[in-house]
Amino acid sequence: MKDIAEDHLYLDYFNHKEDCIFPLHTYISLFLLSYCDCKTFKVFLVTPDENASDVQLTDKVLPKDLEICLIKRCELPLVAQICCLPAIVEKNRTFCHAGLAVVLRHIIHKTYESDPSKENVLELLGFKKTCLKACAEVSEWTRLCEISIPLAVENCLKGSPDQHQNIPEEVLQFEKKLGEPVKVHNDDKIRRQKVEQQTTFVKTASNDASSQAEKLSETVESIPADLELSVAFSKLTVQKLPVATCRKPSHIRKMKTSELPLLEHVFAEGLYFTLADVVLFPCIHHFLAFSKKYQENRSQLPLIFHWYQRVQEVPGIKQAAVKCNLQFSKYAGSCSLPDECQQNISTVSDETEEKHDVAQFIGGPRPTLSKLMENGIEAKFSPHPCPSWVLDWDSLPEAVNPGKGKMSSDRALRKQQQLNNLVALVTNLAKPEDVIVDFCSGGGHVGIVLAHILSSCKVILVENKELSLIRAKERSCELGLKNIWFIQANMDNFKGMFNIGVALHACGVATDMVIESCIKVRAAFVISPCCYGFIQNTAKFAFPRSHQFKEVLSCKEHMVLCRFADQTAVQLPPERRKIGKHCMGLVDLDRAWNVERWNYSVQVITMEPETCSPKNNMIVGVPV
Repeated sequence: MKDIAEDHLYLDYFNHKEDCIFPLHTYISLFLLSYCDCKTFKVFLVTPDENASDVQLTDKVLPKDLEICLIKRCELPLVAQICCLPAIVEKNRTFCHAGLAVVLRHIIHKTYESDPSKENVLELLGFKKTCLKACAEVSEWTRLCEISIPLAVENCLKGSPDQHQNIPEEVLQFEKKLGEPVKVHNDDKIRRQKVEQQTTFVKTASNDASSQAEKLSETVESIPADLELSVAFSKLTVQKLPVATCRKPSHIRKMKTSELPLLEHVFAEGLYFTLADVVLFPCIHHFLAFSKKYQENRSQLPLIFHWYQRVQEVPGIKQAAVKCNLQFSKYAGSCSLPDECQQNISTVSDETEEKHDVAQFIGGPRPTLSKLMENGIEAKFSPHPCPSWVLDWDSLPEAVNPGKGKMSSDRALRKQQQLNNLVALVTNLAKPEDVIVDFCSGGGHVGIVLAHILSSCKVILVENKELSLIRAKERSCELGLKNIWFIQANMDNFKGMFNIGVALHACGVATDMVIESCIKVRAAFVISPCCYGFIQNTAKFAFPRSHQFKEVLSCKEHMVLCRFADQTAVQLPPERRKIGKHCMGLVDLDRAWNVERWNYSVQVITMEPETCSPKNNMIVGVPV
């Protein structure tokens, strides 16, 4: 394959049914391209190598005005072969954006960069441009949009439309989400506007001699959607709401926030049309179109049906639908949720609330520490194998040395000391031609040092934040490194084989995700955990991790350790920092014991000097 002269977008393809291309991640990506009218990328459908010659795509399947090529999976650039699709590979072939949410956000940014007049496209990223930015592992909402609903709908579409199927739980979760009160950054202001609008409507209705109490009640109930819709569509047309020229009445200004009426959903995330709506709309459309029991679904999913019809009225959606050969269906009538459906949603809500309660649990550490001690469990720290090993930072190029950047001298020194520890341990493990992955790489402090001093090894930086990776890429270009690659993706979307995994201050469950990635490929790892207070049960991880800790501690008691493990800041009293360090050691001991069952030798080591970071633990694992 020839060198890439432009950015390439690679989309998975395994089947198509009428006007829908599978997987749905591919259809969603094409729908966004059509909505944005984006021509920035050369688009490829990636077919399995064994079926490539049998693929025949018609104009009915492919979006109009979009040139699409077919390519075999074995022909993908190497950096894309080690990632989940969809993926965008930049023309230098060393920088890859992978995973649905990451790719869609990148498409939006590139569309706006090429045509700044498309402000409506940039608005898809929502307030502070954070829509679907949090990875699916820590955000239930991102997981629902990016993974759960597309997969659930795909599974439905594989069955027979005449066969009765229950509504997927994931779709019911979306219905529940649409019924929750909306919280936005200017929440208080809009809710007071709502009170003022309600007051005006009530006065008007009261002055009408023919008005009856029932009619008045119906009028008040009809008010909320008016205001929410006006706010939502003013955003869509990139216009501001008219500024009130007079002060609100005194009784409205003095109302407590708790007394204000709640805002209702207009779109998936609240009042404003965002990327989440673009992701969910094709999924819900194909789910509804596939089902023959429209009225039954209508009665169980009233909020989704209203949302579905509302999205169709968004400027640009109908044009995108025409390009993607998507035929709209209209549904009339209004219904409420039946008891059975409400019960299913309540179950989901209870589970979510239970998780929330666990995450918020706070208690003292001493009973938990005593309970562990009574069962013979205490923090264990192995001696540092090379405590005096240091890099000659003064002799290194500026682009390698964190001290040459914008850091203060004190912080730069601590960063150098942290890198000394990780690089020393990785250097002891590395062999020529090894592949080393720097997870949660940030600006590439660890990965760039390793690529520079271990020139015979290949180094891959995996990071969710694009700007951090761009800075790392600029530094590597300055150094002329040829053995380094950059992947903007959540860890779950990196599927490559490697020999050593490394992570400096991987926050919360990110440490456990790195460990899991290493275990899958039998790679050694050197990880410095961070943000213990962010540890929580997720779809993939439950705490405690090891059976030894599970026999002694409940989940809530383990969370106590995590909360107090974060109390190691230098400004805290020495005794409190000592307890924090002890809790850190216990949390990481639980992790180490869990890894040992996979036939690993694991040690928990303290960085040298200890003052280089309040989070100075390292977990080192080697397969045996």
